[in-house]
Amino acid sequence: MKHFHKTRPELREWILNVSRAGHAPVDVMRLMKEAGYDVHQSRRAISEVLNIPMSALIAAPAKGTKRPRHPTAPRMDVAGRQVHVTTCVEAPVVRVLQGLLSDEECAQLIETARPRLARSLTVDESGRHQTDERRSSNGMFFRIGETPLVKTIEERIAKMLDIPVNHGEGLQILHYLPGQEYEPHYDWFDPTQPGFAAVTERGGQRIASVVMYLNTPEEGGGTGFPNVNLTVTAITGSAVYFAYETGEEASLHAGLPVIKGEKWIATKWLRERPYQR
Repeated sequence: MKHFHKTRPELREWILNVSRAGHAPVDVMRLMKEAGYDVHQSRRAISEVLNIPMSALIAAPAKGTKRPRHPTAPRMDVAGRQVHVTTCVEAPVVRVLQGLLSDEECAQLIETARPRLARSLTVDESGRHQTDERRSSNGMFFRIGETPLVKTIEERIAKMLDIPVNHGEGLQILHYLPGQEYEPHYDWFDPTQPGFAAVTERGGQRIASVVMYLNTPEEGGGTGFPNVNLTVTAITGSAVYFAYETGEEASLHAGLPVIKGEKWIATKWLRERPYQR
């Protein structure tokens, strides 16, 4: 994959020539992607050369790519559950979803996951899983459809977002005690890192996340989006959904420290193509 930090003269001239030949900016994006350039950096170069906003350069998805349908209605019937959209933010796309899970479903997920908890891992730059001091929780993963409840939740999310179940990674359960947190980070994989090809070869880039709260901490433990001054309170059965483009800095978020009590969450990451674990 090709990368650049400042648009080279020959690339600048090529962008100008292709544009003068009648190709729209999104067509230039596609041509650069086919030539091996990273999407986010291509967008930056085209924006610089053609003097147009980067927001106008969201290219149409490539063949085989699926994008979520962002919930917009204040109330939705999702597989028989009434889900309320209580907060909508457009940049980045954030939706707070009240009632996505029942109290019973939350309790069952916790009890099923509890015996399998281990120190939470992150993905390093080579694509391997590792411990990270920024993430101090314990966690575990369910396989896709591993239990009837996991399958029900996966299908519920798929219907709500109009994205197939097989575009999701396995459901991850995380447990935080007082003082534990996950410092600000992005869920999309950085294309400038050496491990980018390894972590995206089995399903492409991450495009959205769903964080479901399985309990209500006594104090703290919400999800913070520092670049947009938004904090989502952790409440049993509710969730926060957010979508992002590669390199989108506004999607920076954090699992805020638990001050009192404990926090249990279930996280679902969605990929642009079917995910093969």
